[in-house]
Amino acid sequence: MPSSTRRKVIPIAPEAAHGQTESLYEAQKKVYPRSVTGLFARWRVACVMLTQLVFYGLPWLEWGQRQAVLFDLGARRFYIFGYVLYPQDFIYLTGLLVVSALTLFLFTAVAGRLWCGFACPQTVYTEIFLWIERKVEGDRTLRMRLDGSPMSLEKLVKKWFKHILWLGLAMWTGFTFVAYFVPVRELGMQFLQTRMSGWEVFWVCFYGLATYGNAGFLREQVCKYMCPYARFQSAMFDRDTLIVSYDGSRGEPRGARSRTADLAALSLGACVDCTLCVQVCPTGIDIRKGLQYECIGCAACIDACDGVMDKMNYARGLIRFTTQNALAKHWSRLQMWRQVLRPRVLVYGTILLALCVGLLWSLVARMPLKVDVVRDRAALSRIVAGGKLENVYRLQIMNATEQPQHYRIAADGLDGLVLASDAEVVVGPAESRWVAVRLQIPYGSASPGSHPIQFSIGDIAGDAHVSEKSVFLVPR
Repeated sequence: MPSSTRRKVIPIAPEAAHGQTESLYEAQKKVYPRSVTGLFARWRVACVMLTQLVFYGLPWLEWGQRQAVLFDLGARRFYIFGYVLYPQDFIYLTGLLVVSALTLFLFTAVAGRLWCGFACPQTVYTEIFLWIERKVEGDRTLRMRLDGSPMSLEKLVKKWFKHILWLGLAMWTGFTFVAYFVPVRELGMQFLQTRMSGWEVFWVCFYGLATYGNAGFLREQVCKYMCPYARFQSAMFDRDTLIVSYDGSRGEPRGARSRTADLAALSLGACVDCTLCVQVCPTGIDIRKGLQYECIGCAACIDACDGVMDKMNYARGLIRFTTQNALAKHWSRLQMWRQVLRPRVLVYGTILLALCVGLLWSLVARMPLKVDVVRDRAALSRIVAGGKLENVYRLQIMNATEQPQHYRIAADGLDGLVLASDAEVVVGPAESRWVAVRLQIPYGSASPGSHPIQFSIGDIAGDAHVSEKSVFLVPR
């Protein structure tokens, strides 16, 4: 048979021949982070306590006769301590988002994923759930042994007790989340009386079950596969960014040894290959392999390694926060920090500072009065008794203070323009009121067409004053 017509024979693997298939996906191994003590562990505990004190405590804090922080979507008012914001103040939310984004860029450029390792809700709640798990099931070795053992009464009790605690904390978290939108005391009474609305029940359960699933089961999978920040962080890193790094020039070649061993004689580096840095990692990576996108910068491996170095009487810092350039060029700490404060970081910091100052100044100097002018479409222009030409307007006056206010309305812009309705109006604290306003001019005193006018609204005390433009229509 000519070679051009020969069929190519592809050998079949024995496993395939017997009907066995090979998975296209790597089997996921459960990560059992080991508890660790040290400087960065104490910082993580402090961040967990601080963030949760703020989150769980704010809804119970009162300001005057109301909840200090409340986003009342039904009334379209947002209460933040002494400030009352309306949908028209959406610009402040935009400014807050811009400031948050720039803050993330700045911290990432300086020291990598510090937010992820110390303050991200996923990290915070995973730490809390792990703490509960350790208290119920024990540390890493005991948890692994318990999971590998056959079902027993002890295992059943421990697992159920752990999940009950997890669910209780998760549902309380969901309740607290909803309490930012519904007054917490009112929401609590509705819960006790089983009168919570369907939407309130939905969001409590949704947020609670999301917390339960993410912190109890998904854990590092959220950071590795679901969080977009892990994917685009490399765009904000450079070789002068502080990251958790293993000093390979000092640690290699690694190997076990006694405390009194002569490293030069054994040709060994400082790393004793104890793998504690891997065991304490919440994402299960080996930092000795270099920078990896899964690293969240929690520095647990630094605490673990420093503890081993202390026991071996070696200098600390085999794993430390440093930069790639500092490692490659053996820079001192002073040289490293000079490069960390580079132009890119200074530009980020300057822009961020300017935005924060501008946003705070705008909020402090904000006018506690807002007015919207809407023409009455049912009667654009009409002739009334006394030979007057009248236009009707509707003014929405919003009082952004916590006290009732007396406002005076005036208008100008045309000869003979007078206000034919009540010139004074009272608006309650943090309320919005629609007011019908009638403006009149002598018939024939203005040419046909649209004439610009201006409304002036101010409180009697003279603390707030707003001017709004509109038009007066004269028919042909």
